[in-house]
Amino acid sequence: MQILTHPNPVLGVRADEIDPVTDTDLRQLVRRMAEAMYEHQGVGLAAPQLGIHKRIIVFDIEDELAAICNPVIVERSEELETDEEGCLSVPGISVPIARNTAVTCEGLNLDGSRVVIVAEDLLARVLQHEIDHLDGVIILDRLTPEERKAAVRAYNEAASE
Repeated sequence: MQILTHPNPVLGVRADEIDPVTDTDLRQLVRRMAEAMYEHQGVGLAAPQLGIHKRIIVFDIEDELAAICNPVIVERSEELETDEEGCLSVPGISVPIARNTAVTCEGLNLDGSRVVIVAEDLLARVLQHEIDHLDGVIILDRLTPEERKAAVRAYNEAASE
């Protein structure tokens, strides 16, 4: 399955909330998302990265696949940590991104039940990254203009190799 890459304008559009109870294609979509994520050695993927404007993410930290519909970060730590971050929609580069070190995320599981995830470290970073995708934000959008210019140059060089 093809993952959309920068500068595809679809990546800049906010995704729509879904009702997991009535969305008959949801489980098939989650399977396709997981397959694409694993095929490209990712740890997370948002539906918009496949061109699907639904607010759903999948992620796998420590060999446990999970999916959340309509995820929202309801609490963030004050502490930020800057770390190198890659993205399947901006392949071939990684850039320093400051993220909250801990977050609480609420959403719905595939059955429509409310879930709450209290996340730290890598899981917190992945949730923030994937929810950014649902809001039409990619890692390049989190950079200063100078950093973005250098990152796009590196991305274009990596893409031409």
